[in-house]
Amino acid sequence: MSNEFNLDIKKIMEMLPHRYPFLLVDRVLELEPGVRLKAMKNVTMNENFFQGHFPGLPVMPGVLQLEALAQTGGIFVMNSVEEELGDKVFLFTGINKVKFRKPVVPGDQLILNVYYEKNKMNIWKMRGVAEVDGVVVCQGEFSAAVANKGDM
Repeated sequence: MSNEFNLDIKKIMEMLPHRYPFLLVDRVLELEPGVRLKAMKNVTMNENFFQGHFPGLPVMPGVLQLEALAQTGGIFVMNSVEEELGDKVFLFTGINKVKFRKPVVPGDQLILNVYYEKNKMNIWKMRGVAEVDGVVVCQGEFSAAVANKGDM
């Protein structure tokens, strides 16, 4: 059985509330529900954050690499739970053991890997690893909660 999933941007936008300039996942490449998800973000010079980070030396902010992993985690959870999530959102609740290994620059294709660690009730714990050309650029553990939009 192939793990290829190939979820395009239209489907991603149906799952995530994020929009430009904060939608940081372009395509889902592989999915094993309840196990892992692999997605990608094409990093281009057109990203608005490169105007100020840094002029003459464009580097993707590490917090945005983490956000891309978190969004990947949201897609993973939405495709791993059995019940319909409907009007719920996926909110970051914590990050641990984060390491930034190498700068991400325009022209890079950021491969976003999220691995299930555990979940209890509405809290999910995952491990994320972002790579460019097979080299780890960012990694960490994060947790998130599935919450009702109306409770916010």
